Amino acid sequence: MSENYKRYLKRIKRENILVFTTQLLILAIFILIWQFISDSKVIDSFLISSPKKILYTTINLIKTNNFFNHIFTTIYEIIISFIFGNIIGLFISTILWFNKFLSRVFEPFLTILNSLPKVAFGPLIIIVFGANINSIIVMALLISSIICIINIHNSFKNTDESKIKIVKSMGANKFQIFYYVVLKNNYINIIQSMKIELSLCFVGVITGELLVSKQGIGYLIMYGSQVFNMNLVLTGIGLLIILTILLYIVVNSIEKASKK
Repeated sequence: MSENYKRYLKRIKRENILVFTTQLLILAIFILIWQFISDSKVIDSFLISSPKKILYTTINLIKTNNFFNHIFTTIYEIIISFIFGNIIGLFISTILWFNKFLSRVFEPFLTILNSLPKVAFGPLIIIVFGANINSIIVMALLISSIICIINIHNSFKNTDESKIKIVKSMGANKFQIFYYVVLKNNYINIIQSMKIELSLCFVGVITGELLVSKQGIGYLIMYGSQVFNMNLVLTGIGLLIILTILLYIVVNSIEKASKK
């Protein structure tokens, strides 16, 4: 490794540390300002709570053995939705790539389904699947898998034709073309699609929990709004932000590992 390259790596590392430190500093300043204006009565802490009250609410949830039940319920629903959403998205996208006729038939329907507000299907989903975790997962899949199918299918369709022609000239069949050219050349695009789907799984799961759940972070937010407990509502929102960051780090780590 040359000295210039070592210096380049050190500079990139310093920049990454600086970016992360700045992000933490912005977050700390925001929390301090929020707490200050709440203590100074500039804002009504009853309406928008405060960092201290959110912390006390979290501690109280832990003491009453409710905290981890709600966390694990939401995490379980998100992971199941995320896994099945990716499987469905990749499977259907593969079928559409192999069959151009089906691709042309179903593309308009996918666009229409993607544009519809999925929460409108809530009552129907509850009637069919029951007021339980199944409805929450179906809601999350409905919201996340369609955009996953569209993104991956478009990536497959836009694969470099010159590479496909080269492999064809070497006598490769369609399955070999798909594996060695289409799939491998779109690996990063699939990972990027996973990031988008992760955020949509959160939306779907929380939407489902708001409708039918008696456990989970969405239930905490809904219950807090019903009893006008803004401390509980903002605690739930804070927990969602933390979960999003943690799961995003996991997906981002997969992407970085794939580039090595």
